[in-house]
Amino acid sequence: MRHSSEPSTGLRARKKRQTRAALAAAALKLFAERGYEETTIADIAAAADVSPRTFFGYFPSKEDVVFAEIDDRLEEVAERLGHRVPGEAPLETMRRGILGVIEALVAGQGEYGAVQVRLVTERPGLRARALQRLMDVQEEIESRLRELCPDIDEIDAVAASGIAIGGMQAVIMHCRRHGYDPPSMSAALDRAMAIVENGLGSVAALTEPRISP
Repeated sequence: MRHSSEPSTGLRARKKRQTRAALAAAALKLFAERGYEETTIADIAAAADVSPRTFFGYFPSKEDVVFAEIDDRLEEVAERLGHRVPGEAPLETMRRGILGVIEALVAGQGEYGAVQVRLVTERPGLRARALQRLMDVQEEIESRLRELCPDIDEIDAVAASGIAIGGMQAVIMHCRRHGYDPPSMSAALDRAMAIVENGLGSVAALTEPRISP
């Protein structure tokens, strides 16, 4: 009898996510306790109970592990924009996608969120990487918006993606920098989402329901 490989495939994917998360958490903890320069990749791997070789299977460098959670969440936003309910306005699709990621951010911010923000803001190399990531994500979101509404004006698409990603990212960093607790962070992000929606509501192509082909 032929058995489905889906359960084992799902288990492998879950274990990979767990290992990635463990490496990221161990890294931020060590950065907080020892300092960024003083922490080696071998230290991070040992704290997560894996080998340095395994570390490089998940992250190309020590710099990249700082952005693990950010990369994962922003990737989720792009993926969620690809799953639209038939007849749903693109703006509502964006709202659902962003809110789902916000919930995960609030629930998983942990005690090292401020460490992450401090590293990015204080270290020029990490700040440059953060800027590049932000630009890449905005381009990805712009591309997804064009798929959601092919008739959208190109300037509207560029502005909308910038407003959505830039606005939410700025508020998330502010909340973490100042140590907001989960309820306060959730309230702040709700306000930010309302501002983003208000701005995007002026783009007609985003507010008109779309019918799937």
